[in-house]
Amino acid sequence: MKDITFIKQTNSTNALLWEMMREKSLPEGFTVRTDFQTAGKGQIGNSWESEAGMNLLFSVVLYPQRIPIDNQFLLSQLVSLGIKETLDEYADNIAVKWPNDIYWNDKKLCGILIENSLQGDKIKTSIVGIGLNVNQKKFISDAPNPVSLLQITGKRQNRKALQEKIRQKILKLYTEMEVEKIHSDYAKALYRKSGIHVFTADDLSFRAKIISVYPDGRLELETESGERKGFYFKEVQFVV
Repeated sequence: MKDITFIKQTNSTNALLWEMMREKSLPEGFTVRTDFQTAGKGQIGNSWESEAGMNLLFSVVLYPQRIPIDNQFLLSQLVSLGIKETLDEYADNIAVKWPNDIYWNDKKLCGILIENSLQGDKIKTSIVGIGLNVNQKKFISDAPNPVSLLQITGKRQNRKALQEKIRQKILKLYTEMEVEKIHSDYAKALYRKSGIHVFTADDLSFRAKIISVYPDGRLELETESGERKGFYFKEVQFVV
């Protein structure tokens, strides 16, 4: 079996991989790529705009049973680092916007959707879905801040070659699993990792700085008054 499969169009590469896995076992690292998703989605059901044949839309299957459920954010960290470190070869100012969006300056370049199936206190299977804006010239949805590599660099990229670079980088970090280095490199890669910035929570705006990200993915902020608060995903938003 080839470890990478291309399909011209599907509802979503994550959904397709889950469907394939119900029919047969797939090797770790098996990847599905498509040119267009009819039901592409982001975190918590957000949609993902992608012009057909212009961008990278792919999903990778992993079996991270050595990662405890209470440390599953480690997988999100290493995936986002694998993408960020690959894109560093193409442009400056690439960062990871907590929890795992990939940003260039204040614009969103890539989204990640990780779906897990659990068995006891272990992660049995993870499907890592990646949507990266590569050769799209303009965006027409109401998404506030998308950007593509073409818009950043002025150059079209070979999508297949770029996908394999990202895939191999993620698998390398995953195989080596240097936990402390992943935590450290993720902290260094964070968008707005220094300085005071505006956030919103419970419909209130406040100014704060990032202190740390806990192993469970919780973001710790310190307000201008010195109060420290922890937030899980969707409990706080960056004001971009």
